[in-house]
Amino acid sequence: MPAAEAEGVSREGWRVLLMLARGSGRSMGEIAAHTSLPAPTATRVVDRLVESRLAYRHTDAVDRRRVLVHLGADGREIVERVCRRVERSAGGLLGGTHTAERERLAELLAALAHAPR
Repeated sequence: MPAAEAEGVSREGWRVLLMLARGSGRSMGEIAAHTSLPAPTATRVVDRLVESRLAYRHTDAVDRRRVLVHLGADGREIVERVCRRVERSAGGLLGGTHTAERERLAELLAALAHAPR
């Protein structure tokens, strides 16, 4: 996604950031499965996000053997900035579209984004 790449985040990194923005901590297995990235690739992507202070790892309070990845404050700022840019761009493209149609499009896009891969 060009808007995320302008923030210095790869396409794969953006997929992980979006996933982290939608909930609390996620395991590496969840990240790999949800983003359809091979486990080694998901690990490298998360390593880069952690090094860039966009995400952080924390031991699960319930199961101390499990490490969860969380969205960092800098990562949240990037997600919010990129989403605002995308919304402005989409608003320009859909400016003449009726509100009900835009709402339906948003519902369809959300369903597509959450569909199993």
